[in-house]
Amino acid sequence: MTAGGRAFGIGAAINLGFVIVEIILGLRANSLALLADAGHNFVDVIGLILAWAAIKLALHPPTTRFTYGLRGTTILASLANSVLLLLATGAIAWDAIGRITNPPAVQGALVMYVAFAGIVVNGGSAMLFLSGRHDDLNARAAFLHLLGDAAIAVSVMLSGLVVMKTGLRWVDPLIALAVSAVIVYGTWSVLRDSAELALHAVPRGIDAAGVRDWLIRQRGIGEVHDLHIWAMSTRETALTAHLVMPSGYPGDDYLQQLGRTLEQKFGICHVTLQTETGSGTVPCALASEHVV
Repeated sequence: MTAGGRAFGIGAAINLGFVIVEIILGLRANSLALLADAGHNFVDVIGLILAWAAIKLALHPPTTRFTYGLRGTTILASLANSVLLLLATGAIAWDAIGRITNPPAVQGALVMYVAFAGIVVNGGSAMLFLSGRHDDLNARAAFLHLLGDAAIAVSVMLSGLVVMKTGLRWVDPLIALAVSAVIVYGTWSVLRDSAELALHAVPRGIDAAGVRDWLIRQRGIGEVHDLHIWAMSTRETALTAHLVMPSGYPGDDYLQQLGRTLEQKFGICHVTLQTETGSGTVPCALASEHVV
């Protein structure tokens, strides 16, 4: 298993144990803020498990049916994680709205202690994904969620302190609403990016127009058409294109060099290029930008 896979496995195990403790003590303390945080953490655990399973599936070799292997499961895992998190957050926010007008008694001291443990657990788990957050959407989602969990645990701990010192019970559901708002804000970008990748959009961070301009400037290339750039997984990007080269076939070494440079310059690792001289009596059926 890769180091990234181990990080998801370790993170899921640690956070699942804490979720169980947090739910038990949240019910005992009668704190919706703690239960909201536990619900958020539990969905994060599901997301970590989904991402972990997707990483293992992505290692399976291609088959005659799945010619790219199962790399795309990492995109589906990221999308499912985001959707589950938003659904759970909506349920928590709805309950919090009902409790604001009639808040139950809350054990503020117990809330503080559990929330402090959450800061340690979530902050430590986030560090597992620190190095991989720039290269993988699932790792970025895990890092942001766990770091957000740590920040949310700080607010829950403060709510416990306020309730303990002032007796203002409505602070607990109010913090739960604030937690929900933070979750939605932090999750939206991952949901958007995951949905885009699932629809074969050009991954964010890659300038498709810049790739086209770079190709057209290379030696011997007169025209570029049928250019497609999409994500094979949350880590790997593919490109296909037709290159019109009036001088004829350039040779394998030249095409391989183009592929290596596209990977180094744009992060595109799977490149397929078709060359044409443009001298045929019938133009390429895919030359139009509106034809797929």
